[in-house]
Amino acid sequence: MPGVEAERQRSWNTAAVRPAEQFSYYREAICQAFMNLTPEPARGTGFTAEVQHVSLGSGAINRVTFPEHIVRRSRTDIAASDQRCFYLNLKLAGRCTIQQDEHEVSLSAGQVGIFDSDRTFVLQHDRGPSLGVISFRVPATALFGRLPAVQDIVPTRLSDDPCLGALIVETARSLNANALRLSADDATALFDVLLDLVALSVSRSGEAHATASFADATTLALRRAIHERLREPGLTVATIASVVGISERYVHKLLARAGTSFSEIVMARRLDGVARDLRDPACADRDIGRIAFDWGFSDLSHFTRRFKQRFGQRPRDWRAQSNSG
Repeated sequence: MPGVEAERQRSWNTAAVRPAEQFSYYREAICQAFMNLTPEPARGTGFTAEVQHVSLGSGAINRVTFPEHIVRRSRTDIAASDQRCFYLNLKLAGRCTIQQDEHEVSLSAGQVGIFDSDRTFVLQHDRGPSLGVISFRVPATALFGRLPAVQDIVPTRLSDDPCLGALIVETARSLNANALRLSADDATALFDVLLDLVALSVSRSGEAHATASFADATTLALRRAIHERLREPGLTVATIASVVGISERYVHKLLARAGTSFSEIVMARRLDGVARDLRDPACADRDIGRIAFDWGFSDLSHFTRRFKQRFGQRPRDWRAQSNSG
């Protein structure tokens, strides 16, 4: 479905731009694909680079190839941005050194690291005439919602995790390779799996002990069980507790520890699912009520009210805005 794929991806290539203007074009491209950034001009007039952006629900994949240079995130850049996120980078070629606060992490080909967009940083891309990176944009709310508690996340090389590092790398590679081959829903579901692994690794990297690790792993299992059964009408805590093999009381305790609740997770993910379908051209002819029912809602007035609370628009206006774009 080339039309659907075109809506999910954008690309920029400096090859079609005059050499004297290539770096400026690249700077504008990464600011659109990522966020406000301040790359430092490379030596000379030419700058051969390509940027590809693929949407993943509320996140994205950015694939970038470029020569050696430095990228900075300044306080001015941060002030001009309206959303906090984390960047999960899989280095493809060359080396990248991430400097943020007093921390410094280097990534070589095949390694994965994470860092925060809400604090100034310097990225030094070097060691090779042609460098490459796959960078996943992770909304801060999506990551914090998976952690036992909101915590300070410093630049970390997640691929070093002895238990989860290889899984994170392979999941990131698989998602990058198949993002446009999968349906939008399936690609977003695989992105959710990647975020679950990242969250578990981040939660283990502090002073976690065995009890905390077990609780984190069980919370991860809970979230997956909920995700797999979102479309079931009347989904209950008892059902999820039975699937995971724990008590209903422990379900509530684990989710409260993560700063959320069963009903909040189910409602948010169902609404996100409906929102994606309403803007999916493949669902353009489907009735809004039918879509809502397919995502497990049983009361249309309640659905409409909660949708407007979450997205600031009625479902039909949300769909119309997409069609007008």
